[in-house]
Amino acid sequence: MGWLPWSGSSSPTSSQDDTRPTGPDGYKPPDRSERALCWEARDAFFACLESNGIVDSIKNDAQARQACAASLQRFEKDCAASWVTYFKKRRVMEHQREMTIRRLEKEGADVSLPPQGGMGGRR
Repeated sequence: MGWLPWSGSSSPTSSQDDTRPTGPDGYKPPDRSERALCWEARDAFFACLESNGIVDSIKNDAQARQACAASLQRFEKDCAASWVTYFKKRRVMEHQREMTIRRLEKEGADVSLPPQGGMGGRR
């Protein structure tokens, strides 16, 4: 497993090899492979939540931790804490959006997306 700058673990690779710019607080954003690991861990955690019927893993934290302990641990290890929170909230928002679209479709509403370029029309 590669070193993640926010994990607090010691680096198995030489820090001289890392050419990413450092912010004023010493933070280095994750590189492509670290982001891929995070997304993979997120997808595995969300698949576990889905198979256990859990939508909101923040509100139902104890249930999520019990049902998906291993995948949650990996998700929290491979992603920055702010990313974990963001992805959890986004999952709930996307679920609510999907439920709203389904409800509107049942009511006969046209829920098709606007044409490319948005709803503003011509300029």
